[in-house]
Amino acid sequence: MATRLDPSSVRIDGPWAHRDVHANGIRLHVAETGEGPLVLLLHGFAGFWWSWRHQLTALGDAGFRAVAVDLRGYGDSDKPPRGYDAWTLSGDVAGLVKSLGETSAHLVGHDWGGLLAWSVAALHARVVTSVTAVSAPHPLALRAQIGRTALRRSPRNQARALGHLFRAQLPLLPERRLTRDDAAAVERQLRSWSGRYWPELPEAAERYRAAMLVPGVAHSALEYHRWALRSQVRSEGRRYAEAMARRLTTPVLQLYGADDPLVLPRTRPSSTPWIAGHTETHTLPQVGHFPHEEAPQATNARVTSFIKNLRP
Repeated sequence: MATRLDPSSVRIDGPWAHRDVHANGIRLHVAETGEGPLVLLLHGFAGFWWSWRHQLTALGDAGFRAVAVDLRGYGDSDKPPRGYDAWTLSGDVAGLVKSLGETSAHLVGHDWGGLLAWSVAALHARVVTSVTAVSAPHPLALRAQIGRTALRRSPRNQARALGHLFRAQLPLLPERRLTRDDAAAVERQLRSWSGRYWPELPEAAERYRAAMLVPGVAHSALEYHRWALRSQVRSEGRRYAEAMARRLTTPVLQLYGADDPLVLPRTRPSSTPWIAGHTETHTLPQVGHFPHEEAPQATNARVTSFIKNLRP
């Protein structure tokens, strides 16, 4: 594949409009479609806004204003040297909702975007109408499961399943590994983390490999991982845990793939102690870590039904 380094290369044409929005002191690139209540789509690690191509069209057709954003450090959004902590990233999302001219939004997040959706609901509750977390348990639930299994040698070990978080802590070397051979590592991760039936995987791999080669993306993406681990022994991490400990009254939908190797079966129901309001959990069979891409029709049906059935 040809190496593509221009950030604007992620502005892929389709039935959506691209534009830039300024929020929380940075410029964020978004793709949007439809009219109605705002649904803000937050991608995960190694992805970018295009991860939500199927949801953009489905939600737009269902009567929503669907907006997929390149998170800080990804795609064609700004890539500042710092600000990859949950506090600042949550501020990005809350600021984006307001900059889009809305008072609140339904948040739909995958992987890191899902953890971010949980965080915004706790730290900026007024701007969140509902949370849909795809392959993303509550941050404190995930933290607890990692802590319980860190020293176990069992193959069903949540800490071991998230080994890429620990490997990202080294300086420089993880960036080189991630971008070597036209970001071949991104494709290896997609294949090892997904289920067996993802017909679009070759196209997705090509798109994500190219997006990872945009200058600054690899470093920014890994900074998310570095903060997540290093903050555990810092005062900001303790303050974050205290803020996240409050039980959410926001309606929550959780979606998991039955064959997800990153979020193990024991971890998936462990978010319950932090949810005080309406909640639903669904597990999609023969699906790995990317339900919204591996099973887009099933994901779209679950998300649209959940949001439409919420009380105004």
